Amino acid sequence: MDGPVTILMGVFQGADHLQEQLDSFAAQDHADWRLVASDDGSRDAGPGLIRAFAATRPEGMVRLVQGPAQGFAANYLSMIRALPKAPGWVAFSDQDDVWLPDRLSRGLAALAALDGPALYCSRSYITSNRLQDRRPSAPRPRPPSFCNALVQNIAAGNTMLLNPAAAALIRNAADDVAAVVAHDWWVYMLVTGAGGRVVHDDRPTVLYRQHAANAIGANDGAMAKFRRLWQVMMGTFRDWNDVNAAALAASAHQLSPEARALFQDWQAMRQTRGLASGGMLHRLLRLRRLRLYRQTATSTMALWLSAAIGRL
Repeated sequence: MDGPVTILMGVFQGADHLQEQLDSFAAQDHADWRLVASDDGSRDAGPGLIRAFAATRPEGMVRLVQGPAQGFAANYLSMIRALPKAPGWVAFSDQDDVWLPDRLSRGLAALAALDGPALYCSRSYITSNRLQDRRPSAPRPRPPSFCNALVQNIAAGNTMLLNPAAAALIRNAADDVAAVVAHDWWVYMLVTGAGGRVVHDDRPTVLYRQHAANAIGANDGAMAKFRRLWQVMMGTFRDWNDVNAAALAASAHQLSPEARALFQDWQAMRQTRGLASGGMLHRLLRLRRLRLYRQTATSTMALWLSAAIGRL
């Protein structure tokens, strides 16, 4: 591997748990990294903690920058846009996790022999606010692909590592994108759509802390299933797809011919909305032909329901 890993971390009101995350960076068994922390308008001690951490590291190893104050997705997108045109290896981090010591080294080893854009991600250990009651996040039994990425994100940003080709891909695409639902979902779609590889590691690399201020939260358990169904019924899933579609359309020239054709067919299916029986049948038949899929039977049922009622 040539060059350091650049870690991009969004920060907002994160002082309660930030020090443990910073300490876990320092404890990595792969020590060649650089941190860019983008503070999105914190009024707590978080920025001070980062400055103090920077003072303990070599000059230039840790940088604190000002975010756009438009939410977590816009904050990460701003950091991606600020990367150099040849960004090298790039990892994302949340502010309140704790990385296991091999978080970076496992990803680097997994991607070392791959050519072209490649992305590593893994399961996490979901924990309590005090990092107790550890349990692994949901498994991903079906393979990563663009057919999955269009309708579901399985690449958790807090576990992501991108090789230089994938990092350059998203850096170049970021200039054309106005907004994304979540930076990690957008990256998953773009890398798979461009014909890149995704390596999903079944072994966790991160302690993912659950607390009231999580931007998204763990997507497992009965409440998560109910939340997915509610999002379908209320049109939230459709709204997300509208944002994702606009982001992909802006980067259509980056997609492979096969992915571009699939995206266009998916968009055509989504244009037929409403509950009329003819429109419903049209959507369901096209969804079957497109072979889009989610990871579990329950979430796949939510996908088909959203297509049936015109909220995909």
